[in-house]
Amino acid sequence: MIVNSAETTILSIAKSKVSDYAAFTKARLTILVVISAIIGYAIGATHFSWMQVFWLSISGYMITGASNGFNQIIEKDIDALMTRTENRPLPTGRMSVTEGLILAIAMALGGLIILYFSFNSLSAVLGALALFSYVLIYTPMKKHSPWAVFAGAFPGAIPPMLGYVAATGVFDLYAGLLFAVQFMWQFPHFWAIAWVADKDYKKAGYRLLPSKGGKNMQSAFLTLLYTLFLIPVALLPWAFNLMGDVAAWCAAFAGMLFAVPALKLYFKRTDKAAKAVMFASFFYLPVVQIIFLLDKV
Repeated sequence: MIVNSAETTILSIAKSKVSDYAAFTKARLTILVVISAIIGYAIGATHFSWMQVFWLSISGYMITGASNGFNQIIEKDIDALMTRTENRPLPTGRMSVTEGLILAIAMALGGLIILYFSFNSLSAVLGALALFSYVLIYTPMKKHSPWAVFAGAFPGAIPPMLGYVAATGVFDLYAGLLFAVQFMWQFPHFWAIAWVADKDYKKAGYRLLPSKGGKNMQSAFLTLLYTLFLIPVALLPWAFNLMGDVAAWCAAFAGMLFAVPALKLYFKRTDKAAKAVMFASFFYLPVVQIIFLLDKV
């Protein structure tokens, strides 16, 4: 009985620690980032390798998880003020700052080493740029200016480009176009999140919507405008003769569908409409990237 009780306790502690590490690295968001990198790799690869996909997934999770971890260390006290983040491991004391630092540093170094030795130096440089710009530029900037969304769009757009470069070893026009699509996507995606979480963000002193008036017509208009910008940006590969006509029509149609909830947000300006934009953004990006991939097959 004592042995069984001890085993149950150890198992419970292990599950709790795994759950805390998942929250520390923002596991669900990180997995989406990894998928984006894998699609970029698949687009660029001439000889697809599942082993390389495995190492790309591991390194991508480690670098993105480290970025999220450093972010939470820096914002530990701020996270305690917001309902959406108050139960994270650091604000609640379930994880110490020292433990978080050790984990984040180990993941960052491990991820960059894997990229360098399993792929190429250029992919490791891109991984380092994503990590440092997210932690040292975007994170501190959030407290001071809504321009943080612009700064955060750079590291946020690197994953598919990194995957492509990992496969090819070169930075070419197609790599830049993959970056451009995900860069432009960041704005309606994040502004929709900022709209829904605006009340919570204000508790921490964040102002991340594009208009000083917050949830108003101007913020809704800019969200719609950047959503519409995505349509021509996603057609750039076609404009440069890097994508076929069918794929171009599909990408344009996906962009028009994404614009529908953004248009509703402009007219209604409600949290429900903003949530619709947010969920639509989660579908739009992988759909367009898969269109790019299928066009390459």
